[in-house]
Amino acid sequence: MDAKAPVFHTLGCRLNAYETEAMREMTAAAGLGDAVVVNTCAVTSEAVRKARQEIRKLRRAHPDATLIVTGCAAQTEPETFAAMPEVDRVIGNTEKMLPETWAGMAADFVGETERVQVDDIMSVTETAGHLIDGFGTRSRAYVQVQNGCDHRCTFCIIPYGRGNSRSVPAGVVVDQIKRLVGRGYNEVVLTGVDLTSWGADLPGEPRLGDLVMRILKLVPDLPRLRISSIDSIEADENLMQAIATETRLMPHLHLSLQHGDDLILKRMKRRHLRDDAIRFCEEARRLRPDMVFGADIIAGFPTETEAAFENSLKLVEDCGLTWLHVFPYSPRPGTPAARMPQVEGAAIKDRAARLRAAGEARVATHLSAQVGQSHRILMEAPRMGRTEQFTEVGFATDQPEGQIVTATITGQDGQQLVV
Repeated sequence: MDAKAPVFHTLGCRLNAYETEAMREMTAAAGLGDAVVVNTCAVTSEAVRKARQEIRKLRRAHPDATLIVTGCAAQTEPETFAAMPEVDRVIGNTEKMLPETWAGMAADFVGETERVQVDDIMSVTETAGHLIDGFGTRSRAYVQVQNGCDHRCTFCIIPYGRGNSRSVPAGVVVDQIKRLVGRGYNEVVLTGVDLTSWGADLPGEPRLGDLVMRILKLVPDLPRLRISSIDSIEADENLMQAIATETRLMPHLHLSLQHGDDLILKRMKRRHLRDDAIRFCEEARRLRPDMVFGADIIAGFPTETEAAFENSLKLVEDCGLTWLHVFPYSPRPGTPAARMPQVEGAAIKDRAARLRAAGEARVATHLSAQVGQSHRILMEAPRMGRTEQFTEVGFATDQPEGQIVTATITGQDGQQLVV
């Protein structure tokens, strides 16, 4: 067997990146040799197209390696990748997180192991037991506390790639964060597919706010705790209490809003309306005046009129959003939205551009307001760090990587603050 370590290529979300690091550990333990592992994304048709393109490119670069495809696209359409001549093995999202999958593959590297190993993700009731310590930069670690989703938004295929919602028990999470702090990490980010659903499948049905409070209480040496994308309508009382009282919880929330028009939100099968989003942002900002919001917004969802789009555009100001992730809608086969009347492509492109422009204006406003302010900045590189609000800061001289430094902002350069 070739002693070369496998090559990993990750597409899609932060959770995929986390799971790639777990696979890296498992393949090393199994002694897997000359292989290329592609961890795919299925969030849009474009994501699947890019996965196929990447597979072809990787095969040309590694002609003799065993090419293994996994991730959400492999889970939702294994036959697509099994049919590609470049692909040797297809494994599902559950299988990729099992050490025995990689041990079996290493033992039978070019033999009779089943070529497609993709089971029913909906039957999975537990999160993977394989947790990693320290994925991320040397300064920030990501901890997966939840996987899957119980909701069925009409544009989204992800529940069929990730399965139903399941949570990592709080005690396991706390123990892992204690280890990370012991290894010198100054910031931990909680991640998941539908983070605010954490706890619904655990005894007593705790909420995300309970987990946040427990972490901050039981890991007093953790300087900074950050939570990734949340569904604002599911924010619980303890989460709001943490926002109000816990300065170690970072004042930056990324919201899964998706749209600003009530009719479109109903057609998306979202659980909130426009006013719910505005109320949440007002309340969170009242509790924590330095709170900064990011948000996911889809441009050109089926049946979106110009007036409906304008409601999304106005939501940027009404909610006081800063960091926008704008997604031009593309139909995803297998979702209800793909069967709805579609918006013309040029209109989608134009609306996405207008949303991005609104986002850039909001970023400029945010950056200019920071000049003259003192910030505690976590250094990600010798000359780059981030504020508590996740704003990038550039330094003219080297700083200690992984440490938190206090500095006064003197200006801005593009989308970066400078000191």
